[in-house]
Amino acid sequence: MENGVQVTEWSSFADSDVFHTDCPARHVLDHVTSRWGVWVLLALRGSDLRFYELRERIEGISEKMLSQTLRTLVRDGLVWRTVEPSTPPRVSYGLTPLGRGTSEPLSTLFYWLRDNAHGILATQAEFDQVGGT
Repeated sequence: MENGVQVTEWSSFADSDVFHTDCPARHVLDHVTSRWGVWVLLALRGSDLRFYELRERIEGISEKMLSQTLRTLVRDGLVWRTVEPSTPPRVSYGLTPLGRGTSEPLSTLFYWLRDNAHGILATQAEFDQVGGT
């Protein structure tokens, strides 16, 4: 146990091969790259945000999905959660050092996608036009 967290030793090839279903990194990757996990990590990259600010920042996410996604990312140690005693309670979220490390490559990927989206869409339209297979 480290800091109240059960630590499992990577003892086999399956544990270190991300293509193997038993690899721990694969499970975390599923959380990070889930439909909403990516958006939460990117939204928190700029600054710490309260729950309602995250909900407003990420178009299309329901409160239920935001809550579930945040709970998962907090459990994974990628996001921290702070509750300030007030009425109603003020709940804020931010990136941990692990979360910041994850959000940097995601940010690079999304900037690349943003810069190349028109070219990709044009290629898709061409493919569809010629009845690509």
